[in-house]
Amino acid sequence: MQKSPMTVRGAEKLKEELHYLKTVERPRVIKAIAEAREHGDLKENAEYHAAREQQGFIEGRIAEIEGKLANAEIIDVTRLNPGGRVVFGTTVDLVNVETGDEVSYTIVGEDEADIQAGLISINSPIARALIGKQEGDEVVVNAPGGEIVYEILGLRYE
Repeated sequence: MQKSPMTVRGAEKLKEELHYLKTVERPRVIKAIAEAREHGDLKENAEYHAAREQQGFIEGRIAEIEGKLANAEIIDVTRLNPGGRVVFGTTVDLVNVETGDEVSYTIVGEDEADIQAGLISINSPIARALIGKQEGDEVVVNAPGGEIVYEILGLRYE
């Protein structure tokens, strides 16, 4: 299976969620199932069925996170020598040449992407257009709404 790039921050977030699910949520649901069993007839016990459903969700999420971490290639951008170019993990400050609007994006793995938080997937059109560029370069992004021209104002390797 092909490795998926992931930032150190993204891997830490997944590890924290995994730890929480295993140490807090899983024991809580097991206890809820045990309590619901004590109430008798399981066929008509809504609490039991709800707890079992939640247990299935938690176990599925645990397996999903473990799979993502097992297939992750964790990249620490602070240890790279990008030579002033945009690489995976770089935070890029941009200005829309037409409107003057400024934005900052960090290029992250597919599973870490959150546009509201300024985290864009390495596979997104804007990230693909930015990779390999330098501060001061103009970049044309083929967005769904048409072409957008950005100028790179600055790069941060955090």
